[in-house]
Amino acid sequence: MVNKLKRFLIGRPMKSTELEDEKLGKLKALAVLSSDALSSVAYGTEQILLVLMAAGFAAVWYSLPISLAVLGLLTVLILSYRQTIYAYPTGGGAYIVAKDNLGVPTGLVAGGSLLVDYILTVAVSSSAGTDAITSAFPVLHDYRVLIALVMIVFLTIMNLRGITESASLLAVPVYLFVVAIFVLIISGLIKYAAGGIHAAAPEIGTTVSNISLFLLLKAFSSGCSALTGVEAVSNAIPNFRQPAERNAAMTLMMMGLILGSMFIGISVLAYLFGIAPDPKETVVSQIAESTFGRSVLYYAIQGITALILFLAANTAYSAFPLLAFMLAKDKFMPHMFKVRGDRLGFSNGIIFLGVMSMLLVIAFHGDTENLIPLYAVGVFIPFTLSQLGMMVRWVRLRPPGWAVKFAINTIGMLTTLTITLIFIFTKFTQIWMVFVFLPVVIYLFNRIHRHYRNAAEELRINIKSDKPCIKGSTIVVPVAGITRVVLNSISYAKSLTDNVLAVYVGFDDEEIRKMEERWEEWNPGIRLIVLRSRYRSVMKPLIKFIETVEWKTAETDHITILIPQFITKHWWENLLHNQTSLLIRAYLYNQKDVVIATVPFHLNR
Repeated sequence: MVNKLKRFLIGRPMKSTELEDEKLGKLKALAVLSSDALSSVAYGTEQILLVLMAAGFAAVWYSLPISLAVLGLLTVLILSYRQTIYAYPTGGGAYIVAKDNLGVPTGLVAGGSLLVDYILTVAVSSSAGTDAITSAFPVLHDYRVLIALVMIVFLTIMNLRGITESASLLAVPVYLFVVAIFVLIISGLIKYAAGGIHAAAPEIGTTVSNISLFLLLKAFSSGCSALTGVEAVSNAIPNFRQPAERNAAMTLMMMGLILGSMFIGISVLAYLFGIAPDPKETVVSQIAESTFGRSVLYYAIQGITALILFLAANTAYSAFPLLAFMLAKDKFMPHMFKVRGDRLGFSNGIIFLGVMSMLLVIAFHGDTENLIPLYAVGVFIPFTLSQLGMMVRWVRLRPPGWAVKFAINTIGMLTTLTITLIFIFTKFTQIWMVFVFLPVVIYLFNRIHRHYRNAAEELRINIKSDKPCIKGSTIVVPVAGITRVVLNSISYAKSLTDNVLAVYVGFDDEEIRKMEERWEEWNPGIRLIVLRSRYRSVMKPLIKFIETVEWKTAETDHITILIPQFITKHWWENLLHNQTSLLIRAYLYNQKDVVIATVPFHLNR
């Protein structure tokens, strides 16, 4: 039943030889890897306006120069990450760049920040998508957490089906969103030019008495939330078809051009229409309503915007598993993240990402505004470290034209470092959790790495001197009575060795006498050892007996504990049986260097 449900949701298993067919072309990659960055258009301008409104509506005109500054930073980041793609065509982005050029600890900071950021990407995207739905249908506002969770489950299942299949489905709404936003921008500009808008937009250059540099920097850093997701292409180069680095670089440039155009367009319309942030209606919703009214076009734009905000999480589903794979390959994350699933994706990484983001949505009650600062600072830390790492690389290698490349990365590093510091100083009360969670993540990385290193040292053998040691075998069979299950287990044990001991734990003299009489009558050809338990415990006398056998025979024999167990026909019937055998196995696995085996006997009814 479970297997049928899995096949229905995820699809048939794929052969390893089909991996190349799962690689992405430029158009599908643009949809999958750019959905996060493109969707930020829906809230980037709004984040700027939310800060500026603290100085009054007249300060809204500052959103235009701030948006231009954000556009300039976007240009620098696109050029920088284009260089990273060609320098590190195996992917990994900031983690690989920082580790290679700045050392492993710095690489772990970048990698840990990105992992946290990708979890936040899914949480923010699902929450922002829910906001777009509740803006159009306020009656759904109380169900925003449930809506976000349902969408995360949907995206998790889609990505478990494989990157190509998810890209084919998700490309359509991404490109619909791009078309819808450009239609909105062009229609809005035409309507404004025709005099159809009578908003009281503050005049450019208006002096605002209570505006401060601190407030402007805070607004700029908030607007930089529109740049999250830019690094995803450089992280996911292995997902591209050959030539992978060239296709990735072209995809990155296309993403930058589309994102910059849409972001500036929305910022200009928000200013021209005199839009002010509303907790119950997004800026894009207000622009669309001012342009089209509550018409079919308005609801279409809102629906597509909500959809792309949900699907923005797909960028994280593409990049997180790859980054987790690289960290696991370097032994900083569990090896399970290196395993490809039935559909050739890194299924464990996909599932882990979905679960963690759902917990985050529940913890923050789907509040996008509180999540976005965490989300943005999580990505600007690796932005900065990546740029710094590339600077060190150019100075160390000095390839042809390195001075220009060094200058681009220097500008990028200084800008992203400034923004990171602005976030820290202006929004510390909202982002302090990053500085708690990130050290914990890095501590876990180091603990995992230390464990793998110690385990490897302890398991390593000298192939010239360490040879298999041939010993005899002593098999201990715990029995609770004389049944077909016990018969089956003893028959198997005697097929392996003549040195078999049956052990029975009794609680009272009458019970023990009956067991001894029946065993003697049955006479299976092996000795029965009877242990009396005065405190009604099976475990303690049994463990003490095993220790005695181990002490006497460990030098000459391998000791095997062979546990009889019957398997019920229905899964729920397992709850009624085998509890003692489970306890014995659990204890011995953790405490003893003995072989533990189970002989199953299947019940037919």
